Amino acid sequence: MPEMPVLSGLPVLGCLPELRRDRLGLLLRAYREGGDMVRVPIPGRRLYIGTSPSIATAALRQEASRFMKFFALAKLSRPVLGDGLITAEGAHHRRQRKLIAPGLTRREVGRYAEVMARHADELQRRCTAGTTVDVHAEMTRLTLAIASETMFGTSAEAHARAAGDAIHAATSYIARGVGSLVNLPLSWPLPRHLRMRRAVATLDRIVYDIIRDRRSAGRNGAPGSDILGMLLAAQDEEDGTGMTDDQVRDEVMTLFVAGHETTANALTWSLYLLDHHPDVAERLAEEATAVLGGRPPTLEDLPALPYALQVFKEAMRVFPPAYMVGREATEDAVVDGWEIPKGATLLLSIYGLHRRPDLFEDPERFDPDRFAPEREQALPRGAYVPFADGPRVCIGNHFALMEGQIVLAHLAQHVRLRTRTQPVVRPQPRVTLRPATLVALTAERRAG
Repeated sequence: MPEMPVLSGLPVLGCLPELRRDRLGLLLRAYREGGDMVRVPIPGRRLYIGTSPSIATAALRQEASRFMKFFALAKLSRPVLGDGLITAEGAHHRRQRKLIAPGLTRREVGRYAEVMARHADELQRRCTAGTTVDVHAEMTRLTLAIASETMFGTSAEAHARAAGDAIHAATSYIARGVGSLVNLPLSWPLPRHLRMRRAVATLDRIVYDIIRDRRSAGRNGAPGSDILGMLLAAQDEEDGTGMTDDQVRDEVMTLFVAGHETTANALTWSLYLLDHHPDVAERLAEEATAVLGGRPPTLEDLPALPYALQVFKEAMRVFPPAYMVGREATEDAVVDGWEIPKGATLLLSIYGLHRRPDLFEDPERFDPDRFAPEREQALPRGAYVPFADGPRVCIGNHFALMEGQIVLAHLAQHVRLRTRTQPVVRPQPRVTLRPATLVALTAERRAG
């Protein structure tokens, strides 16, 4: 085995302060000082950071069976997500993924294009000339509305605001826990724990009520054509069993919570970057206007809107919502020639990987042409992994890509969202990579 570099750090504390206060800086320094794989000195933990396509491919695909999800994040998420796809392991994860995957293929998610386009159209109509738009808040509202309707059909409208507030409280609790040295049991009556428990109780009440109503209606007909209907109808090919109400609840929470926040972040960064690159924004608007002529996109329009998809993909390269992926070794493993001992934590630095100059020339530059088909196909496997890879690749990747393409194309032909000063907004690495400060853009209506 090659000798693994060790990242420099403080006496006793090692890199712990940097991991807590400048996580992105640590991810970049790991590659610049240590290369593809580096050991990070942390008190009481064996921690490694990998930053290469071959390491990402090996850990997420070839050696995936030797790892489990990062325990600390899974433990913090479990009160909300239960035993859904993000937190599940082993045979249960394989069974659930097998049941869910057929309903979220590229072909199947195409049925939701109309819902996405309709909500995007409602947003562009609200962006009247001179309006100051809190971009992250609007993108969160938009993706939550799309997630609600595609998950539950129209039955979620009355619950959307309560669910949104509860999801915000729950994700805030998880984000705070990820950055804490010590996490006290949720049963302790601390204010943040009480808020978390109320949030979970609210979400449980909403989701179980909808499941119960849909089960009752399904006895006299089809369970519905939305995602919830798909979950209720899914059956194991081997034994014919479906999901229990608790299993459906866990998968609903997983798809609902994880899906809308990551896409909201990706859309926020897309609009922020378009403000800083008006030439890209104009090219996007020209493509959308030429193809759509002002109307909302349809599924059939998407092949004619490649630049909108390239913009979205490049935004996720620069600011990947899932900026790192954590795995814990369940047995001794060799990852691309590097030994990872049992019990150690391997962080795959997606943020650092997407900024390697040998993979992406001038990596800090925003250039959607990197994802023109021929250039994207030339990338090594594992070089671009905003959805991770392997048996735990994000199951909603096709949904997210279509949503981003539709929203960006439709907004571009009607609205310019920009500032005069173009302030720099720095990323904040919490559970996902979100803006650290307000992204406030002013709406200008395009002619036509």
